[in-house]
Amino acid sequence: MSTLEAYARRTRARGWWRDGLEASIYLIAAVGVAFMVAGGGLLATAPRDYGYALGRAVGIVAAVLVLAQITLISRAPFVERAFGHDRAAAVHARIGKVAFILMLVHVALILVVSAQYDGRSILAQTVAFWDLGWFMVAAQAGLALFTIVVATSLVAVRSRWRYERWHAVHLLVYIAIAAVVPHQFLEGSTFRGAGAAWWFWLILWVGAVGSFLVFRIVRPLVLLRRHGLRVSAVEALADGSTSVVMTGSDLERLGARPGQFLLWRFLDRERWAQAHPWSLSRAPHPGSLRITVKPSGDASARLRDVRVGTRVLVEGPLGVFSSVARTAPGTVLLASGIGVTPVRALLEEVEGPCTVILRVRSRTEAPLLDEVERLAAERGADLVLVEGPRGPGWGTAAQESLAALVADVAERDVYICGPVAWADAVEAEARAAGVPAAAIHRERFEF
Repeated sequence: MSTLEAYARRTRARGWWRDGLEASIYLIAAVGVAFMVAGGGLLATAPRDYGYALGRAVGIVAAVLVLAQITLISRAPFVERAFGHDRAAAVHARIGKVAFILMLVHVALILVVSAQYDGRSILAQTVAFWDLGWFMVAAQAGLALFTIVVATSLVAVRSRWRYERWHAVHLLVYIAIAAVVPHQFLEGSTFRGAGAAWWFWLILWVGAVGSFLVFRIVRPLVLLRRHGLRVSAVEALADGSTSVVMTGSDLERLGARPGQFLLWRFLDRERWAQAHPWSLSRAPHPGSLRITVKPSGDASARLRDVRVGTRVLVEGPLGVFSSVARTAPGTVLLASGIGVTPVRALLEEVEGPCTVILRVRSRTEAPLLDEVERLAAERGADLVLVEGPRGPGWGTAAQESLAALVADVAERDVYICGPVAWADAVEAEARAAGVPAAAIHRERFEF
């Protein structure tokens, strides 16, 4: 079997695995509701009883979606390989909004029907829930925290915030989940009996939270101890970007591939609390890794000040923006700005016909251009430099097109990395040129 056939088989398997994981969300929700029904959840003596039952069912579905959120963002390998990091994060965000809406519906139905049962006002019933135990107070506090997180995730708010501030507030979601979960086991009538339903939910929560703890906390610490990754060189480049080389032992055991990225946490006084997604800017070496970063925010601008010898904690490798996603014999690698970093790394191992298209304002502002030119010559790849001010499309005023630059683009894999609006324009043109969706590869880093 050829390398390309192996990649194609892996891509098909990843698609089946991804679809299966998404389908499992609905299956688990159905099983959860079935346990409620089997426990007498639909027994009713008055119409309002059905409203209460609906509130319970909605709460169960919301809990399943929260479990899915935790799993999707756990960075577990079985999720990353199936979805890719950007798609997993996008699905996480999408179902998070649905989960929050269902939480509000759950609370509203339970609150209104309970108030009718007890002849209380809505406010009085809210306070009365506190008498059931601390877990109900915690659940209400958790809902308030969820509200804050969702509000700060709205595009209108998020666009005005720095990533570091938004991320700090977003961490409240973990406190919110910890506050909400106890009431499910201690008050929910479906779970109090410690029967099959109780164990069903316990296994789900342990699996989701366990994956999060293992792959977000334990594994990075293991990697830190195993590889001893430290900054060995910091180089300020002429275009304003900064390359940072890190050395360590047994780095091949990371399994990183050209095109992938890791989350980097530099363990000094200024940066230890922040992890940032930066792509490898060259193929991984057995003893070293390199990233190249353009100053676009506080963290990237200060990176040139990191000291040699600083220890580095990493999460990853992440993403499927690599050769494992190949579906065709030929490739087109497109990059704009600092998006050249994974493309430059991919160029080291690309096989078959390859065209590299770099969108730059000028040669002096193009990161790693000399390296890309050298690699393209060594690998026999065609290099097209689209240089000049931005035009109405993804190129310049000359309105370059993929079909004109690469005649057989519809028969190639197309890798795109650059600013979101630019990459969207490139992807739209690639689709219009006949490139199949499965052959278009992107990695989105926006938050």
